[in-house]
Amino acid sequence: MAKVVGLPFFRSVNIKNEILAGLTVAMTMIPESLSFAILAGLSPLTGLYAAVLMGMVTAVFGGRPGMVSGGAGATVVVLIALASAHGVSYLFAAVIVAGVLQLLVGIFKLGKFVRLIPQPVMYGFLNGLAIIIFMAQVAQFKISSGSGWMGGNELYTMIGLTLLTILIVRIVPKITKVIPASLIAILAVFALVYIFDIDTKKVVNIASVSGSLPSFSIPMVPWTFETLQIIFPYALVMAGVGLIETLLTLNMVDEITNTKGKANREALAQGTANIVNGFFGGMGGCAMVAQTLVNLNAGARTRMAAFIGAATIMLVILVGAPFIEQIPMAALVGVMMMVAIDTFQWVSLRIVNKFPKSDIFVGMLVAAITVLLHNLALAVLVGVVISALVFAWDNAKRIRARKYLDENGVKHYAIYGPLFFGSTTAFLEKFEIEEDPLLVVIDFKESRVVDMSAIDALNKLTEKYTRLGKKVRLKHLSEDCRILIHNAKGIVEVDILEDPTYRVVPKD
Repeated sequence: MAKVVGLPFFRSVNIKNEILAGLTVAMTMIPESLSFAILAGLSPLTGLYAAVLMGMVTAVFGGRPGMVSGGAGATVVVLIALASAHGVSYLFAAVIVAGVLQLLVGIFKLGKFVRLIPQPVMYGFLNGLAIIIFMAQVAQFKISSGSGWMGGNELYTMIGLTLLTILIVRIVPKITKVIPASLIAILAVFALVYIFDIDTKKVVNIASVSGSLPSFSIPMVPWTFETLQIIFPYALVMAGVGLIETLLTLNMVDEITNTKGKANREALAQGTANIVNGFFGGMGGCAMVAQTLVNLNAGARTRMAAFIGAATIMLVILVGAPFIEQIPMAALVGVMMMVAIDTFQWVSLRIVNKFPKSDIFVGMLVAAITVLLHNLALAVLVGVVISALVFAWDNAKRIRARKYLDENGVKHYAIYGPLFFGSTTAFLEKFEIEEDPLLVVIDFKESRVVDMSAIDALNKLTEKYTRLGKKVRLKHLSEDCRILIHNAKGIVEVDILEDPTYRVVPKD
């Protein structure tokens, strides 16, 4: 099979797979980009320009080959209120500021914090997104004017063509994988509708996709501090939503391809792409889970397919509109429904009775917030916070103390488990201050002093013993714990028992 090693941003690629995958991605992205732009009250071309600009810039400069970016609904819905209240120029300005914020995340290498997102949150995110994708396709069964649902022959035709598309997508991979099943399904249903002149909803019923090249334009807003005050909250949320969806998608691609993407480089690329969008009339965006899955399922593994997909959309805008506008929506709906089914993490249902109830709750909550509020950033943030609180609570309950008197009459407390803000209360309750002898040794061989709350607890404990004329010494502190306590001198007073032969955690 023909392979080539070429441009700097292309690795060794399978040309056929990349081209066909790119074409398939373009077919599925066009109606989605149009729908999101119309939803936001923007020109349809604003959505298509976003697909082109996001796709090209991130394909060249991004940190995750195989991932597709475009004008995503998750980011544009954040800006709807801004565009309604102040006009589209303010929206473009907000997209530019959001891009700058994303650039800063990449520059300061903050993308690594996506590692803190637990697996239940990932399950909830993907399941919620799958439901959103599926419900968005169900909405296509409304009549073109959007005033009600289809009925009669129009509905039966739409359902029949959609089911045919799904059937082709399911069956073709069992026969051949030479051509992506999604592309075959779209072309087959298109041919069927064209040959038999079947009356059904088409892309042209959503909006026209014909236009010209995007042109450079500085948003017509007063570039003042007052304007920044207006757009900054929207830009901040957009930047956060875009990066969260992008980095979660990057993690998903990592798992599917068994390779490692570069989160910080992707943040830089996303920021650059959004800045370009703001100056060239695009509505901005981020990575798109559905199109990324279409791309991967079609066999793409490099940057080429995403670039070809974006270039194809540009060609459609310039010269291919008459053809693309005749594609039946049923074909695209069927493909996207299959994407939704594949996106849903069915394994999360099989393990529902096998994992901690807190993890199951977090996954379901994230999915619910994603579906009900369409706010991916809030859903993930809530999931991470709840997971962190559950983790802190579990560890707070694990702190224990083994007590004994040595031959010299010294009382020893051997501490087990981390000493941090969540466990300080239980830690202080372990000590028998009134009954203890004049010298007490607290052994941290199996524990660690983690934070300021832990140091404060040690200070309070020392003060209580001191008031009774007793002395406390700390033993077997790790090097980082010693540094933490040393930095707090003047605030806390504790006596560390020197033990030069022992280190729990060596210096890096």
